[in-house]
Amino acid sequence: MIKHKKIFFCCGFLMLLTEIWKQWCLTYRLGGGHYNWWYFPFQLCSIPMYVCLLLCFISSVKIRRVLLTFLMDYGLLAGIFTFFDTSGLHHAYTLLTIHSYAWHILLIFLGIYAGYTHMADATLKDFAGSAFLYLSCCLIATILNLALYPYGTINMFYISPRFRMTQKVFRHIALFLGNYAGIAAYICATITGAFFIHLIWLKAGKH
Repeated sequence: MIKHKKIFFCCGFLMLLTEIWKQWCLTYRLGGGHYNWWYFPFQLCSIPMYVCLLLCFISSVKIRRVLLTFLMDYGLLAGIFTFFDTSGLHHAYTLLTIHSYAWHILLIFLGIYAGYTHMADATLKDFAGSAFLYLSCCLIATILNLALYPYGTINMFYISPRFRMTQKVFRHIALFLGNYAGIAAYICATITGAFFIHLIWLKAGKH
C-alpha cells in the first residue's frame, strides 16, 4: 500500500498545485483581481484532490477503504459523466480549458487505479461509507452555498437552494416539481450511479 499511497499523494499534490494556478488565473488573468466564488474548489470533481492528499496520512484501514471506495465510485462517476456535457470545461483562457480536460481525465485514472488497489475486497459496506462521505460533502457544500452567497455567486455541488437546478434532466424535474425536488433527485441519482459503478467493481473482484 505504501507505493499506492505515494502515487495518490503525487496526484493529489499535482492537483493542488494546478488548482492554485487555476484560481490565480481566474482571479487575476480573467477576473480583474476579483475572486469568483463559482470556482471555489469544493465541487464533486474537486473532492478527489483532498482524498488523494489525505490517503497518505491515514493509518486507519477502515477510513482508507472508505476514501478508496469514494475515488473508485464517485470520483470515477464524476470524471466520466463530465464528458457527457463538456460546456463547463471551457474557459476564455485556453490553458484553463486544457487543465479542465486533463483534471477530469485524471479523475478517471484515479478511479480506475483506486479500484485496482481495492478491487479484491470491495464490499457493499465500503459503499455505504463512501455514500456517507458524499452526503457529508453535500452538507458542507450547502453550508458554503448559504454562508458565502452574500459575497458572490456560489453553487457548490450544484445544489444551492439559491439557484435553480441547471443540470441536464434534473432542471426539468426542478421546473415541474420544484427546485428542492430537482436537488434531491440529483443527489439520489449521483448515489445510484456510484452504486452501479460499485457493483461493477464487485463483479470484477469476484473474477
